[in-house]
Amino acid sequence: MDWLYMLMPIAGVKIFWPGLIVLGVGVGIIGGFFGMGGAWMVTPGLNILGFPMAFAIGTDMAHMAGKSLISTLRHGKFGNVDYKLGIVMLAGTVIGMEMGAQLVMWLERIGSVDKVVRWLYIVLLSGIAWMVFHDYFKLKAKQRAAAAKGEELDKSTTGVEWHKTLHKIKIPPMMHFKAAGIHCSFWLPVVVSFLTGLLAGVLGIGGGLIRMPALIYMVGCPTHVAVGTDLFEVAMSSLYGAGTFTFKGRTELVAAMIMLVGAAVGAQIGTVATKYIKGSGIRFAFGLAVVGCALSILMKLMQPWFPSIKGLLDIAATVLVLGLVSLMSLYIFVRMVQGAKKEIASKKQQ
Repeated sequence: MDWLYMLMPIAGVKIFWPGLIVLGVGVGIIGGFFGMGGAWMVTPGLNILGFPMAFAIGTDMAHMAGKSLISTLRHGKFGNVDYKLGIVMLAGTVIGMEMGAQLVMWLERIGSVDKVVRWLYIVLLSGIAWMVFHDYFKLKAKQRAAAAKGEELDKSTTGVEWHKTLHKIKIPPMMHFKAAGIHCSFWLPVVVSFLTGLLAGVLGIGGGLIRMPALIYMVGCPTHVAVGTDLFEVAMSSLYGAGTFTFKGRTELVAAMIMLVGAAVGAQIGTVATKYIKGSGIRFAFGLAVVGCALSILMKLMQPWFPSIKGLLDIAATVLVLGLVSLMSLYIFVRMVQGAKKEIASKKQQ
């Protein structure tokens, strides 16, 4: 079975290359659908496949930059990208990301990068999963209350509405973002982008894992605009992140190119699927994916505690990550096909 493994020349490790293809295609679909680079799955996925964590971070940055750019262009055609908002957030993202990358280099020098990054992933993913499901079930309660009164909620309504409180902070200059339909202080998206950029640099993600829900719950973007705008931001920040990690010698370009080929196809499918699945459905599916990813990282962390079943935990973590990517991608693809069929049928009836 040696032919299933490929030597990565820069990282100096042998990798199960079919796993790279599955990650590329699957995360292309998921990233285009959720509005993020998908590094929250790819970075731990690459680490589980055998890449040292610093190389997993740098390699995913390179793969993510190309894929997110493709998805952004597609979302732009649907009017889902607020370019003004994305540009405002870019400065904070770049500064935060560089600080995060420097922190990773320091953690690598003291030999703690793998452990610290994995635990940080667990904490972050757990918090985001709670927030997404809390929002989903709170929204369902609002819908039931509205239905009892014979009313119907606006499609842009969310369960969690922290953005309404944050919009009351009127620190000048104030800005209006037309595509997102929001009016807020210039400093709100800047602060959000700095914090997400800092975590992005440490975790090796484009920031979409944090920024997409932050755009919805803190900035107040409609879900579909948050998806497209976040992809624009991911593309720009990932280009910078890929450059800084490549300069530091932590990017495996062979693996990045293998994943990017599959991701280019997958991103088109995921982007089109957002036309046919409503905002709350996108957020719920996102929450399920976050939970599965957290469980796979936890299995990796448990290996030193249970040496007798270390091999079993390693296999289970790999199967969970690849299986999660495959099943979520299949779900999105099926829903896209179903939605397209209904659209075609309705047009024929007209």
